[in-house]
Amino acid sequence: MLGLMQDVPLLVSSLIRHADRHHGDVEIVSRRVEGDIHRYTYRELHVRAKQLANALDALGISMSDRVATLAWNGYRHMELYYAVAGKGAVLHTINPRLTPEQIAWIANHAEDGCLFFDLTFLPIVEKVAPQLTRVKTFVALTDRAHMPAASTIPGLKCYEELLAAQDDEYVWPEFDEKVASSLCYTSGTTGNPKGVLYSHRSTLLHTFAITWPDVMNLSARDTILPVVPMFHVNAWGIPYAAALSGAKLVFPGPALDGKSLHELIESEKVTMSAGVPTVWQGLLNYMDQNKLEFSTMRRTIVGGAALPPAMLRTFEERYNVAAVHAWGMTELSPLGTLCAPRAKHAELSRDALYQMKAKQGRAVFGIDMKIVDPDGCELPWDGKAFGDLMVRGPWVVSEYFHDESGDPLLPDTDGVRWFPTGDVATIDADGYMQITDRSKDVIKSGGEWISSIEIENIALSHPAVAMAACIGVKHPKWDERPLLVVVRKPGSEVSRDELLHHYESKVAKWQLPDDVAFVDAIPVGATGKMLKNKLRDQFRDYRLPTI
Repeated sequence: MLGLMQDVPLLVSSLIRHADRHHGDVEIVSRRVEGDIHRYTYRELHVRAKQLANALDALGISMSDRVATLAWNGYRHMELYYAVAGKGAVLHTINPRLTPEQIAWIANHAEDGCLFFDLTFLPIVEKVAPQLTRVKTFVALTDRAHMPAASTIPGLKCYEELLAAQDDEYVWPEFDEKVASSLCYTSGTTGNPKGVLYSHRSTLLHTFAITWPDVMNLSARDTILPVVPMFHVNAWGIPYAAALSGAKLVFPGPALDGKSLHELIESEKVTMSAGVPTVWQGLLNYMDQNKLEFSTMRRTIVGGAALPPAMLRTFEERYNVAAVHAWGMTELSPLGTLCAPRAKHAELSRDALYQMKAKQGRAVFGIDMKIVDPDGCELPWDGKAFGDLMVRGPWVVSEYFHDESGDPLLPDTDGVRWFPTGDVATIDADGYMQITDRSKDVIKSGGEWISSIEIENIALSHPAVAMAACIGVKHPKWDERPLLVVVRKPGSEVSRDELLHHYESKVAKWQLPDDVAFVDAIPVGATGKMLKNKLRDQFRDYRLPTI
C-alpha cells in the first residue's frame, strides 16, 4: 500500500519560488568585481533569474545542457544557480584557481556549451577560449559600461544586455527530481579531476539537512557571509540553504583579504560565516594586528581542511565566536559531518570540550559512515581504532561523470556499496568522527602509523608558526619518519630545537618529528588545501639528522 500524499518533485526552482513568496524583501548584498556594493532582494533575484532563464532559452540552452561559470561569490552568480538548474540545464561551476590547462580539460570533458565569467578572469578565458571545443557562447558578467574595450573572445556577450532583452515572465518547468542540477569537479591533485553530477533531489535533501540546528543552524534571523567560494562545491550549499531559511546573504566577491572581510562583516552585521582555515588565518592576523573585534558575528563553519585547535581557541576565547568543525567532500555534496556538542558535553571541562570540538563531528542524518581495516572489516567506535572511512547516502556520489575508470563504490560482505573517502579516521562511542590523516598522507614508521594532522596542529599552537605541514621522508631503519615543514609568522623567530621542545609531553617520543625545515611558503591547491604531494617531491632527497 502506498501513502496518499501529493507527489511534488524536489526541484531547485522551488527554493527561489519559496524565497520570493515568503521572504522576498530580505536583502542579498554583494561586493562586485566593479568595486561597489550591490543590494537587492530575493524577490528581485527571482525576477532576474526568470529573465536569465528566458535568455538561456534564446541562446539555445536545452534540458541537461551544461552551462559553465568562472565567477566569484555574487548576485549574478546566484542568478545562474537558479536559472540554469531551474530550467533543467546543468550548472557547472569551474574553479578559476586551477591551471588554464585543467580548466580547458574540465570544460571540454563536461561538454560545456556556454561560459559565463567575471571580468577578473578575462585573461584566463582569453587564454583557454581557443581550446574550448564545445563552448559556443561566452558571456561577461557585467554591464555595457564595464565591458572590455577589446577582447580576443569571439562574439563576447554582455550579461546585463542579455537580461534586459528578456521578459520576466517564466514558468519553471516540472521534471523528474533525479534530473541533474549541477556539476562540480574534484581538485585533481593526482591525475585528472573527476566530475560529480548532483541531482535536484540530492541538492534539496542536502539543503534541508544543512539548515538543521545541530548542523549549520541557519534561520531567518541570520546574516550569512559565505567566504567559501561558490565554485567550491556550491559554497557548501549555502546559496540554497539561505533561500530556504530566509537568511540575509552577504557575498564578498573577489575581496577575500582580512581587511575587506572584516569591513563587510561589521558593516552588514554578519552573524555567521563559513570558509577554509587559510582564509580565517588571514582575517585573524589582520584583526590581531589592528586590535579589532566582532560586534555581531557569533559562529563560523570551518571546513576544507582540519581546523587547528589553536585557531579554535582564538575564535572562541579571543573573539567570542563559536568555530564549528565540519567535514565533507565534493563527492558528498559536500557535507558529511559537523561537530555540534550534545547536552552531556555541558559537563565537560574547557580542555575536554576543545578536544571534542577538534573532531570533525557526527554524521548528518542522510549520511551513514563506518571505518574499516585493510581487509574491509568494520572497526569499533571506541575513539582509538582507526581505519579507512567509508560513507553512503542520498547525496553521496554513485559514479563519476563520463568516467571509464570503474565503479568508485566498494561492496561490503552484505553487498551494501560504500564510497571510500580516502581518509583515515576514528569514531568514538558518541559517533564523533575524527580524521587522523588522508590515507596517502599518513606516515608509516616502523609498522606504526603517525598522524600528520596531529603533528601539524601542535606546531600551529606555537605563537611563531603561521603554517605547518608534516610529511614522511625515507629512513633506512624505520621506512619513514616525520619531517615538519614550517612557515614562520612575519617578524617572528623560532628555532628547530624550540619547536621540537614544544612537542614535549604532547605526543609519544616515537611520534616526534625527526627534523624541522623552514620555508617561505607551503604550496596550496585550488581549494586552499596544502599540496603535500608537492612537498614530498620537494623533500624527496632530504636527509634526516643522524643521532
